Amino acid sequence: MMRRLILLRHAKADAHSAGGDRQRPLTKRGEEDARSVGRYLAEAGLAPDLAVASDARRAKRTLDLALEAFPREVEHRLDDEFYLATPDRLLDAVRQTPAEISTLLAIGHNPGFAELASALASDGEPEALTRMRSKYPTAALAVLDFDAEDWAMVGEGAGHLERFVTPGDLRGGIADEPD
Repeated sequence: MMRRLILLRHAKADAHSAGGDRQRPLTKRGEEDARSVGRYLAEAGLAPDLAVASDARRAKRTLDLALEAFPREVEHRLDDEFYLATPDRLLDAVRQTPAEISTLLAIGHNPGFAELASALASDGEPEALTRMRSKYPTAALAVLDFDAEDWAMVGEGAGHLERFVTPGDLRGGIADEPD
């Protein structure tokens, strides 16, 4: 059985918020990128069975905008432990995914998402691996496939990077904005 993990970093957010880091809203460009990534996922047939996002405002908004692109309701929830989580914490959460879920979309933050994606991917298209490991910009997504009966079997070096896509790729190769 194949398990597919889609790691989506939240879209571009304002640098500051009066409500603190958890309350930072998306910028206009961030909202556009979140919608664009959602359309990409839907058009590429990458519909998740479950979507889990950090409870930070920017991650929740990225989730909401991305899911608008799917014709059917996608089961989703927020996880406060995803907020600025370490790769180990994120991997623990992935391993607790119910067995009936074959494709999981996770939305959260760097550096945890970039580090987790790099640790999980043992192979894939060399250029995509290099790009992912060198920069994981906002609204970038890594699609990782695992030959695993259960999510508990997902571990470091067990994944194949099926693709790595950034907002710049979706805008026709225009460079991604600095974070």
